[in-house]
Amino acid sequence: LTFSLLSVTLLVSFGSSMLYGYNLAVVNSPAVHIKAFYNATWSQRYGHELGPGPLTLLYSLTVSIFALGGLVGSLLVGVLVERYGRNGALSRSALLVLLAGGFMGFSRELGSPEMVIIGRSIMGLHSGRLCTVPSSWLSPPLHSQGAGEGFIFPTGSVEGIFICLGVFAAQVLSLPELLGKDRFWPLLLSVVVVPASLQLLLLHCFPESPRYLLIERNDVSAATKALHRFLGTPNVQDVIEEMKEEQQSLSSMEMVSVWQLLRDRSVRWQTLSVVVVNAGMQLSGIDAIWFYTNIIFENAGIPVSQIPYTTVGTGAIEVVAGLIGCFTIEKVGRRPLIIIGFCAMGICSAGITVSLLLQAALPWMHYISVACVVGIIAGFCMGPAGVPFLMTAELFTQSHRPAAYIIGGSLNWLCNFTIGFIFPFLQMSAGAFCYLVFCGVCLLVALYVYIIIPETKNKTFMEISHIFS
Repeated sequence: LTFSLLSVTLLVSFGSSMLYGYNLAVVNSPAVHIKAFYNATWSQRYGHELGPGPLTLLYSLTVSIFALGGLVGSLLVGVLVERYGRNGALSRSALLVLLAGGFMGFSRELGSPEMVIIGRSIMGLHSGRLCTVPSSWLSPPLHSQGAGEGFIFPTGSVEGIFICLGVFAAQVLSLPELLGKDRFWPLLLSVVVVPASLQLLLLHCFPESPRYLLIERNDVSAATKALHRFLGTPNVQDVIEEMKEEQQSLSSMEMVSVWQLLRDRSVRWQTLSVVVVNAGMQLSGIDAIWFYTNIIFENAGIPVSQIPYTTVGTGAIEVVAGLIGCFTIEKVGRRPLIIIGFCAMGICSAGITVSLLLQAALPWMHYISVACVVGIIAGFCMGPAGVPFLMTAELFTQSHRPAAYIIGGSLNWLCNFTIGFIFPFLQMSAGAFCYLVFCGVCLLVALYVYIIIPETKNKTFMEISHIFS
C-alpha cells in the first residue's frame, strides 16, 4: 500500500462518503431548535404560529428533501464523470457543498426556512452525484498487483466506514457542549464546508484516475504516470495491458438500457432481487433511526438530558459494526450477512414495539428500547449497509450493470425520501405499532434472500445465472 493510494482513498472518502453519512444524521439533534425557528419565522410573517400538523410537514420536508436531491444527482453522475473525470466531478461537486453550507449557515440571520430546505436539497444533489464516484475511483487497477496489500479490509470498503464516521461525527458535534445549543444549529448544518474545502484544496495534488485516463480518454502516457504515482513502482505494463483489454471489451459491448433490463427475461430474477434488496434496505427503518433517533428515544422514556449521549453511543457501535462487516464479508459471504442483518433488524423493530407498550408498567423497558435501536443499527451495518451494492455488481455482466445500478440507486433514494417524509406521521397515527411495519419488511426481505438469492462470493456470472435459472 503506497502513501499516495492511501491518501487519495482517505481524501475522496472524507469529502464524499463522510458527508453523506453526516447529512443523514445531522438533522436529528437540532430538530427542536429548527422547528422553533420555523415557528418564530412563520409568526413574524403571518402573525400566528404553525399548528402541529403543518410544522411536522415542514420539518419532514426539510429532512427528506435531501433524498430527492440525491435521486436527481444519481441520475446525473454518469454524464458528470464522463465529461470531467473523477477528479473534476469531485472538485465541481465540492463547490455545491460550499453553496449549500452558505444557504444553511445564513438561514437564521436572514429569517428564511426556505434556505435550510434549499441547502438540504443541494447537499442531496452532491451526495447523489458522488454516490458511485469514490467506488469507481478506487476500483481496479489501483488494487492490482498488491496495491491494496496492508489494508485490514478491501480499499473500497473505506466508503462504508466513512459513512458510519460521518453519522458519528454529526452525533458528536450535536452534543450540548459543542454545537448542540440553539444558537449553533446553523453552524452545525454548515460545517460540511470544512471537508469539502479540504478536498477542493488537496485533490489537485493527485493525478486523475488511471482507469479514466486510459479507458475513457485513451491517454496511455498520463495513465502510466498516474499508475507510477499510485502503485509506487516503475513496472506497470501488466496493469496497462489489463486496462487496454478492458477498453477493447467495452468498445465492442452494447450497454443495456433500464427499459431493456426490465424486459430481459433471462435476468428477471436478478433484477427483482436488486429491487427487493435495495428497497428493503431503505424501508427497513434505518433511515427513521438516523433521522429521528432523539424522538424515538424520547418516546421510549429516556431522560432528555441523556438522549444526546445515548445517541453518540449508538453511533460508536455503528462504526464498530461497520468494521466487523468489512472484516467478515469475504470470509462469511454476502448471503449470510444480509439474512442475519435483516433478521436482527426485524426482531429488534418488534422489540421496540413491545418495550414501548410495556414501559408504563415496567420502567426498565426503556433500556430494552435503546438496546433494540442499537441492534437495528448493528444489524444494518454488518450486512444490509454494503452487501446490496456488491451483490448488484456480482449478479450482472458488465453490459447490464449500469442499468442495474440506476434501478437500485433510484429505489434507494426514493425509499429514503418516503421514510424520511412519512415516519413522523406514521408514528403519530400508529404509535408504538409503527415499528411492526419495519419488522415485516425486514423479515420478508430476509425470507426472499434465503429462498431466492444464492451466495455470490467467488462465483462467476455464469454460475450465478445457472443457479437462478
